[in-house]
Amino acid sequence: MEKFQSAYRCEQQQLSQIAAEIENQLAKLENMPRYAGEDLTEQALEDVRERARKSLRIAKEEPYFGRLDFEEDGQGKPKPLYIGKAGVAGEESVDPLIIDWRAPVASMFYSFTGGEEPAFYNSPEGLIEGDIHLKRNIAIRTQVLQRVVDTYVRGGDDPSVSDEFLLYRLGENKDHRLRDIVSTIQSEQNDIIRSQKNTPLIIQGVAGSGKTTVALHRLAYLIYEYREHILAEKMIIFAPNAMFLDYISNVLPELGVGGIQQTTFNDWALDLLDHEIKLKDPSEKLFEWFEIREAKRIVTDDGPEKFKGSSAFMRMIDECFNKYENSAVPTKAFVAWDGTALAADTIQRWYAEQERYPLAKRRERITNRIKNWIDSEVKKVPERHLQKELKKKASQRLRSYLKSWPKHTPLSFYQSLFNEKKRPEYVPQYIAENIPKSIVKTTFQNCKKKELEQEDLAPLVLIHQRLNGIERKDKFHHVVIDEAQDFSPFQIEVLKARTTGNSFTILGDLSQGIHDYQGIREWKEIQDIFAGAAGYFELEKSYRSTMEIIHFANKIISAGTKPVSLADPVFRSGEEVKTIEVPPDERVHSIIQTVSKLQTDDVNSIAIALRTEAECFKLHSELQEAGLTAHLIHSGQREYGGGLSIMPVYLTKGLEFDAVLLIDVDADHYEQTERDAKLLYVGCTRALHDLWLFYSSEPSPLLRDVNKGHEII
Repeated sequence: MEKFQSAYRCEQQQLSQIAAEIENQLAKLENMPRYAGEDLTEQALEDVRERARKSLRIAKEEPYFGRLDFEEDGQGKPKPLYIGKAGVAGEESVDPLIIDWRAPVASMFYSFTGGEEPAFYNSPEGLIEGDIHLKRNIAIRTQVLQRVVDTYVRGGDDPSVSDEFLLYRLGENKDHRLRDIVSTIQSEQNDIIRSQKNTPLIIQGVAGSGKTTVALHRLAYLIYEYREHILAEKMIIFAPNAMFLDYISNVLPELGVGGIQQTTFNDWALDLLDHEIKLKDPSEKLFEWFEIREAKRIVTDDGPEKFKGSSAFMRMIDECFNKYENSAVPTKAFVAWDGTALAADTIQRWYAEQERYPLAKRRERITNRIKNWIDSEVKKVPERHLQKELKKKASQRLRSYLKSWPKHTPLSFYQSLFNEKKRPEYVPQYIAENIPKSIVKTTFQNCKKKELEQEDLAPLVLIHQRLNGIERKDKFHHVVIDEAQDFSPFQIEVLKARTTGNSFTILGDLSQGIHDYQGIREWKEIQDIFAGAAGYFELEKSYRSTMEIIHFANKIISAGTKPVSLADPVFRSGEEVKTIEVPPDERVHSIIQTVSKLQTDDVNSIAIALRTEAECFKLHSELQEAGLTAHLIHSGQREYGGGLSIMPVYLTKGLEFDAVLLIDVDADHYEQTERDAKLLYVGCTRALHDLWLFYSSEPSPLLRDVNKGHEII
């Protein structure tokens, strides 16, 4: 106790000194007038000052979260290094006041796992080695020191790093936004975050392993480490839906990073295509896959989503486009007026000379070259009064001539591939025969109506890229794809073409592949796209849920499929999972009682999850009539407000809640199938502290071998 009190007093004194210096530095900079002139030197100095202001504002409330006493070889004594979200320079010393968590020396705070072996880090000057004497976690909130935990003391009784501080942070209740994990990044997460920029990474992580937060911290690290070569506005995050983007929206600002694009693939593609098409209501597709068995759809791997998302379909479109591109230029001479013609072989030669340009640009350049030829020929006519008449006639004939060279849009070219009555010459017979007939007819009709499915977006983007090319300014410097198991190989391919250096962070969990009708079944499908050059990581440690919840969820997923790996929970024990049989007429009352109990215990975020949207609407109405107010969340939701929410299970994916109530976990709603096991696994692993499952009559067969804890309500 005396050691703890001494450490606490020491850190309290240090905090007071550092907080005072931060206040002093920030006040000076805030009082300095902003430079808005044209002098380049002054502009550069103002940029430096503004970056300092930004760092100081971040550091003001929570200056740092860790201390590392490091003795560099040859220096004679350890030096205390304070590590925070933003680096702060000292005014009176060459040593920094606070070290940015992304700096090379700070990597030891995450990679060091105890023992008295030498520690090291890679600096710009080379490898720096030495000894760690102290590793200390420090919790500060609004300049108030709340907790001091020594996770390593050299020569101490316990040489291993303690999980005490991690468990303290994991035990906190969550609000309605994802938080940064900068103070608790684990060694295996740190390896991913600090990986090289141009190595595409694939991260298979169990539920609660921190995949999303690791990817966001990686973006912050890349901006810091490669600041001379990478721009935030050229980085992009692809998330599963708009509500998920709202949920993660605070993490990057908390890390002092702004300007990174955040979107869904659907929204990005529609913008790129200039909204030439509309997208069919995705809730219709979700109904087919997640509503109860009334739809009676046969689940296969060769449906339209799988076919159109495949690399094989991409190669078909590429082959058709290559044939079209090679034969697109007209094969007849252009006759400007009687007696004056431009030979076909001349036009074809011009076309061949422009092969480095995309097709739309080639057409534009050839058209302009023909116009220049017309101007030249008109000037050769001596009678000036005829020149205007001939120019007009030639322009009319050019418009007619160009009709034999159609100016395709992505939609018109895509539609032509499915035209059974008038199959274009550039669609080979074998390709026409290998596109399923049901897909041909439906897609052609959808194209006519300009209303397509989401699986049509990647093909349309590919055609757009082939028609218009990809300018350097439109290329991404880094791409993050979250819930990547729901992405098709075709989607990855079109994004790969738009990304410099194959700089990707691709993350997901095959055990949560509830959209496998359109996504992937194994990571090899994506690894093959990068010709085996992608780095692959597996995160098996789960930090979200208690041991009781994780063990329960592991049994659920194992009852329906063989997962890549089972989640390994950190040692954080909590309440038993409650599996409750409730008569139908007591269902609403039982839910209200459970919610009331949780809210009395200061549980902040609660999700009530059902299988279908229709059932969510019905239960929401029943609970309102009974006096319980809750947010109703549906597939078109763009914001997540926290508190008490009612939503379909599939929309909980990626989110987390203090408590989850899964309703109607019975044999009618969850059969013993792979997809139902994955869906129920997703629902279970959303809960941090409390998980309740309610059923009437016969429980789901997925619960058959799961140990049940019962509570009488």
